[in-house]
Amino acid sequence: MVTQRANAIADRVERFVRDVVIPYEADPRARGDHGPSDELLHAMRDKARAAGILTPHILPDGSHLTQRETALVLIRSGLSPLGPLAVNTMAPDEGNMYLLGKVGTPAQKAHFLEPMVRGEARSAFFMTEPAAEGGAGSDPSMMLTTAEPDGDAWVINGRKAFITGALGAGIGIVMAKTAQGATMFLVDLPDPAIRIERVIETIDSSMPGGHSVIAIDNLRVPADRILGAVGEGFTYAQIRLSPARLSHCMRWLGACIRANEIATDYANRRQAFGKPIIDHEGVGFMLADNLIALKQSELMIDWCAGVLDSGSLGTAESSMAKVAVSEALMQVADRCVQVMGGTGVSGDTIVEQVFREIRSFRIYDGPTEVHKWSLAKKIKRDWKAARA
Repeated sequence: MVTQRANAIADRVERFVRDVVIPYEADPRARGDHGPSDELLHAMRDKARAAGILTPHILPDGSHLTQRETALVLIRSGLSPLGPLAVNTMAPDEGNMYLLGKVGTPAQKAHFLEPMVRGEARSAFFMTEPAAEGGAGSDPSMMLTTAEPDGDAWVINGRKAFITGALGAGIGIVMAKTAQGATMFLVDLPDPAIRIERVIETIDSSMPGGHSVIAIDNLRVPADRILGAVGEGFTYAQIRLSPARLSHCMRWLGACIRANEIATDYANRRQAFGKPIIDHEGVGFMLADNLIALKQSELMIDWCAGVLDSGSLGTAESSMAKVAVSEALMQVADRCVQVMGGTGVSGDTIVEQVFREIRSFRIYDGPTEVHKWSLAKKIKRDWKAARA
């Protein structure tokens, strides 16, 4: 159930994004070499803090909005690609805050979580590894990064890839293989043992710090910085990943709602062959299809959020939502570009950026094909179980 409280927060977030954040889209700091600059991020967060809507999905007592309430807020924050950065609902921080809130000790929350909630520090989640080396990607069981005990500490070695926001992050969660299984470690950043080899050139550009290839050489982590229990890293990854997948859907739904607003305005103003182009069926029908797809995405998110709110891990449901929403939004973004023609592929509006971001979203947090493969395995398991 979505409460009056959540509606009020969402309305305030939307007003802030539309009135304060959207003008920053023209700021040169929004289009750095590897995403928006941290200078811009903190300038926007100062205003969000003053407006009382920084980290709006986490309440003053530390409790979270429900997933259905969170959807209402994160969709509004996504109305600008800069919105999640400004109000502190962006990836990977939102997912990392969620995980720390669920698993972290009081001391870990005080040291790592609270600065993130206050919007003072960005974070990075170090799990994916270079494909050329046979490391973990969509299959985390292939992890090559190791952690070995050494007295009252652990020593971590390995390489990571596509680590979002590592450049400029103050907090890291490092996943490594131990004798007991995958384990998560909390680290302060920067650390000389964690070296950024390069920031990868990618088609998306909304994440501060971009996506980096990382070398980890003899990183020493005290035992009290283990997140949760040794060997339970994959379990905690599932606690984090299902809500994080859905949060991506929420934010990018907001972006596509805005892109569709821009395309709709363009179609009503642009004249061709004696009338506004929206009156040509080829254009009007595309916008009608967008309206349908946006509503389907909204309903899919709400359904999956309800499953998570029931206490279920929602692994299959979040896979279904990720596939359905990312594929639908890809079509929405593509149609917005097509409706706007040359303007749609220019930097004059955010439409071309949203198109690029959604194309990346179809891969991040699990490609469509991996989620379908996982769902097919579940179908087979359920079929066998029904006949046992």
